[in-house]
Amino acid sequence: MQRSGIADLPLHGGRVPEWLAARMSKLGTAITEAILYHYGASEWLSRLSDPFWFQALGCVMGMDWHSSGITTSVLGALKRGLNPRAGELGIFVCGGRGRHSRRTPDELRAVAEQHGLNGDELVRTSRLTARVDNNAIADGFQIYLHSFIVTSGGEWAVVQQGMNEGTGLARRYHWHSTSVRDFVVEPHTAIVGENQGDILNLVDRRARPAQDAMLSIVHDSPEHTLAEFRRLVVPRRHEVRVEDVDQKRLGAVLAVAYEREFRDFASLLLLENLGPRTLESLALIAEVVHGSPARFSDPARFSFAHGGKDGHPFPVPLKTYDQSISLLRDALDRARLGDTDKLEGFARLDEFTRIIEQRCRPEADFDAVLEHEHAISAQLGGRTAFDGKRSKRSSVTDSRQMWLF
Repeated sequence: MQRSGIADLPLHGGRVPEWLAARMSKLGTAITEAILYHYGASEWLSRLSDPFWFQALGCVMGMDWHSSGITTSVLGALKRGLNPRAGELGIFVCGGRGRHSRRTPDELRAVAEQHGLNGDELVRTSRLTARVDNNAIADGFQIYLHSFIVTSGGEWAVVQQGMNEGTGLARRYHWHSTSVRDFVVEPHTAIVGENQGDILNLVDRRARPAQDAMLSIVHDSPEHTLAEFRRLVVPRRHEVRVEDVDQKRLGAVLAVAYEREFRDFASLLLLENLGPRTLESLALIAEVVHGSPARFSDPARFSFAHGGKDGHPFPVPLKTYDQSISLLRDALDRARLGDTDKLEGFARLDEFTRIIEQRCRPEADFDAVLEHEHAISAQLGGRTAFDGKRSKRSSVTDSRQMWLF
């Protein structure tokens, strides 16, 4: 389905620490495998081309919820995790940032040779997408990241990002082969970035006279660039605020995790005796795997799965993160051997959470949630990219201490 949006993505410096990068790769790979198992490769590519889902994926993986770094880190984590298993999964992540983007043609030709695809056509497509976004759309952004994801069947998605040094903002562009009918007539599934007024877009459908005759230049605002257009404004501030999150959706996740009558049943759905903090993370992971497009309108909510490396909304709880990876990986491994109960349990958990949301309509106490997460941070091995060690925040000792994670 063709969807698009606009987001303010502040440019951030620094690197993702290895303790997080390794976990992002494992979780991103496991989430991808789950989507492939339930819905297939085409659906996964469709989700990658959805800027809201892409942002939610980065949040659930523990990245800064609002920064342009989500693009680089998520694609890097997927390439690191998926490419060693490309022969098995049939998915190849090519390109990347800077010098890695320049290797895209060689990587695509290698994939094409292995799987009987038209390598020259894939390379041409890669170059066209980059040139359209860098040259045909005069929006002030220069492409510095280009990732081309292709399946063994030849279906592809492109995610690339441009930088505007003058404003310190990034713009992310999404493509999906099933949505492209003509490279010079509205080919994108999404262009994501802060609206900065009128731009020149020579691939807008209404620019056809300019393409044919080159006698006029068509200026149009981003709102009219694509047939479907949704706005996601991500502020420059680091902290997650109450207005960034759908309180009822988050409230349903917390109810499933922390209210005893719901928690026991939710654990049963996954065939595990799980504590509330792990259930909270698993419910959000399950939504990333099984959620419909409309459920990703507030991607910041997914940062409540594993926090953020900048400490917002809270430090990354490594014990919870590791258990989330372990449980999902175990479910996937069992499913490969024919035991699908645990993997299907994630789908049941997502469905159960939505039932709670619809019937009980709980609403999260945002400040109380943050206070609780910070209180238990040290207990769960909370870390940020700034301290390089466990969070120094105080922990809570109560009757729940033994099963928080």
